[in-house]
Amino acid sequence: MTTWKEFTEAAPKIAEIFVRRHAATRNLCMLATLRSDGFPRISPLEPRIFEGQLCLIGMPGTTKFRDLARDPRFCLHTATVDTEVTDGDAKLWGVVNDVQDPELHQRFAADLFEETDLDLRGEEFRPFYAADLTGASSVEVRDNGLDITIWKPGEPERVVRKT
Repeated sequence: MTTWKEFTEAAPKIAEIFVRRHAATRNLCMLATLRSDGFPRISPLEPRIFEGQLCLIGMPGTTKFRDLARDPRFCLHTATVDTEVTDGDAKLWGVVNDVQDPELHQRFAADLFEETDLDLRGEEFRPFYAADLTGASSVEVRDNGLDITIWKPGEPERVVRKT
């Protein structure tokens, strides 16, 4: 499994596209999980990168977090607002781990408050999901074609050109 920090070192091109698109949509991504009947569920999420981890945090008790508690596999896609995909997009997939570390949670809450004024300091985070990445891809429009960059742990990024 791969942390966010390890991912950015192993797949810098995909990481750069993810970060750029994540920022451009004010942190909005689409999270795919598996429902209890096995069908996919797509939900909006604002993941955060904190202390070298990709954190999937949100309102507790939601169906997306019940899905992840039952089956930790996910796919995260940068929100695409341009049908021409001129700024690219990225997808990450992996599994989540519920990290129950009160000191980490309080540092996270302090950082969130500093950046957004959302005050969750003193709150308990259950769950607090950190992503272990098992793959990623990105798409960029280049010279009348698409460059699809693919990454898997232990391998370098590779580009597939579609014209």
